Amino acid sequence: MSRLVDGYDLVVFDLDGVIYLIDKPIPGAAAAVERLRNDGTTVAYVTNNASRRAAEVAALLSGMGVPATAGEVLTSAGASAVVLAERLPAGAPVLVVGADALRDEVGDAGLTPVERAEDSPAAVVQGYGPDVGWRILAEAALAVRAGATWVATNTDRTLPSPRGPLPGNGSLVAVLRTALNRDPDVVVGKPQPGLFTTAASRSGARRPLTVGDRLDTDIEGAVRAGQDSLLVLTGVSGPADLLAAPEQQRPTYVAADLSALFGSPEAARIATGAGDGAAASSTGGQDAGRPGGWRLERDGSAVVLDGAGDPVDALRLLCPATWGGAEPRAASDAARKLVKEWGLPG
Repeated sequence: MSRLVDGYDLVVFDLDGVIYLIDKPIPGAAAAVERLRNDGTTVAYVTNNASRRAAEVAALLSGMGVPATAGEVLTSAGASAVVLAERLPAGAPVLVVGADALRDEVGDAGLTPVERAEDSPAAVVQGYGPDVGWRILAEAALAVRAGATWVATNTDRTLPSPRGPLPGNGSLVAVLRTALNRDPDVVVGKPQPGLFTTAASRSGARRPLTVGDRLDTDIEGAVRAGQDSLLVLTGVSGPADLLAAPEQQRPTYVAADLSALFGSPEAARIATGAGDGAAASSTGGQDAGRPGGWRLERDGSAVVLDGAGDPVDALRLLCPATWGGAEPRAASDAARKLVKEWGLPG
């Protein structure tokens, strides 16, 4: 039987929410990556988190039992430093807002990290750092007002944690956006396609698959890069988010976790043909050892979910209908339970 991963020559993993949560591995992630390596599948890791360098990320992964090398890791910090080096003369001062990893990347790119607006920085680069506070944000605001180019490593509003979503770099960028009444000049990380296309070009991949937990960064970035994508429900984006996803944030596949890589592609593929009012049924889960049994029927402007089975099968079935504007309704007890758990009306 063909497996989902067999259709691709590279698997590009997001990290937070896919491989780990902050510093704790997600159950099954290490085993999934090890299985891919044993099968000869090339892997890469891309992250918007600018608080660690590639070597640090690789060491963190290895410490969790996930084999990784620095060459397999692409970070928004490293990519931002490259962008700055391409735009600025060697040695140019850059005001760094973020963690030491971002400062080190800027220095390694041949630029001069500074901390004050009085140093006349040619650019401000802003990335996530747990100790970023008012003082450095104030210096950044002054520098941008004085004409410095404002580069953001990424704009994730939140980052996942075992306690729930926490403020991400996008929330810190919003502070400056409010103070300056403008947007950054450049946003480097996801959902921009650069990290994805670089990962593919590094390995010579012709058919990469991106695996992520966020629709607005991982999936949208893959769509922009022209790559297929798998949304796993182990991080930020949940069923309600997926059912309301705009076109540019719609994945090819959705699954509960990384085990879907080794199941039938049809067991994870977003269903098609259910958004035009025709009745549909879900039996794709049987290919992955999880019985289907859901039915979907049109009722005016709504679609009615009936039956019982794996929740992800129901989600795959509902997506095309809700993307087409239909409102989901529940008929069976199992469907009503899902609607309630997902926070949907009806």
